[in-house]
Amino acid sequence: MKIKTFSKKQYRVLTWWCKKSLGADKSAIICDGAVRSGKTFSMSISFIFWMFYRFNNSDFAICGKTIRSARRNIITPLLDTLRRLGFSVEEKLSQNLLIVSYMGKVNRIYIFGGKDESSASLIQGMTLSGILFDEVALMPRSFVEQALARCSVEGSKYWFNCNPEYPAHWFYRNWIKNAEKKNALYIHFTMRDNPSLSEKIIKRYENLYSGNFYERFILGKWVAVSGAVYPFMKDSSFVSVPVGPFESFAVSADYGTVNPASFGLWALKNNVWYRIEESYFDSRKEGYQKTDEEHYKSLIKLIGNRKISEVVVDPSAASFIETIRRHGELEVKPAVNDVLNGIRLTSTALKQGRIKICDNCKNSIREFSLYRWNENGMDIPIKQNDHAMDDIRYFVATILESGDSFMAFAAKR
Repeated sequence: MKIKTFSKKQYRVLTWWCKKSLGADKSAIICDGAVRSGKTFSMSISFIFWMFYRFNNSDFAICGKTIRSARRNIITPLLDTLRRLGFSVEEKLSQNLLIVSYMGKVNRIYIFGGKDESSASLIQGMTLSGILFDEVALMPRSFVEQALARCSVEGSKYWFNCNPEYPAHWFYRNWIKNAEKKNALYIHFTMRDNPSLSEKIIKRYENLYSGNFYERFILGKWVAVSGAVYPFMKDSSFVSVPVGPFESFAVSADYGTVNPASFGLWALKNNVWYRIEESYFDSRKEGYQKTDEEHYKSLIKLIGNRKISEVVVDPSAASFIETIRRHGELEVKPAVNDVLNGIRLTSTALKQGRIKICDNCKNSIREFSLYRWNENGMDIPIKQNDHAMDDIRYFVATILESGDSFMAFAAKR
């Protein structure tokens, strides 16, 4: 990563721990705000500089929601910069460990993922001199508090960054609203605080989001979600089925017995995935329930004679997944089922035009108009009119976000 200059807020992040800085006496720094605002990179560089200014032969931690996301968001961009600045870095991938050296000093950085409540046990027993949390609002409170308890070395500090979530979130209420009480320096970022972004790029990001996600990711506000989940999906958003040939096909499935079952057939053309057909069965309306074998027959009818790359299915539908595997005709795997992140990914994919819903998919169109947030202060959609919405989300989170394998599949045909 090439850096030409830093903004005033980035400079403050880089220097807050220095002796003559206004934040030198603080125990922590919190940076929140818009996406692509430059807070993560300036914080990670500052973390390393502070580490070598203050410590030698000490242990530190960098935490992401997952180890993979920590490597993607922090470690990979950081390593090239450190080496260009004269640092030596030895990676021990099997231990999720970086050994960093500079001018005779050596410090160790352990990489952790805080994806769920069980993650807290991974960091127990360590003694740390400092810790950086990337996207702390996506981590469970138990993991964060266990990790903070590891920082018992004199002079240790906490480093937090995140994009906003809902205003009842534990981190917002406990840390951001109580920053002064926690002896933390709080800095709020917007895209304008990232000098590496051009006006054209900023406008592109502004056009990606609408409604509550615009307020969060562009304006950087901690706001509650409300109204339609996909408010930008109007009648004009749906397209005719394109004329083939197509490069690849895939299916996403939300399985239901009492609740509706929704299957979507997707076709790839010119780097866009189109939902060209769907199958939707509502047992309440039809007056009877289908067996797994009957659902499988509906799936095969939807597919026809097409060559399918993969079928992704609601991960709770273990019996249906096993039925598909037993027939041995299709590659099937459980879908990624992180609801909120899946909605974010789907919203972005729709806005970018990476997926398009064809106008013959009537149940998808109906659900887009009815799918709404539960206005209880939490980021949870109402569990109604969500079956096509779920299978579309499964497709985006599981197939679209792992697109390299499908492009490779298409290239072999």
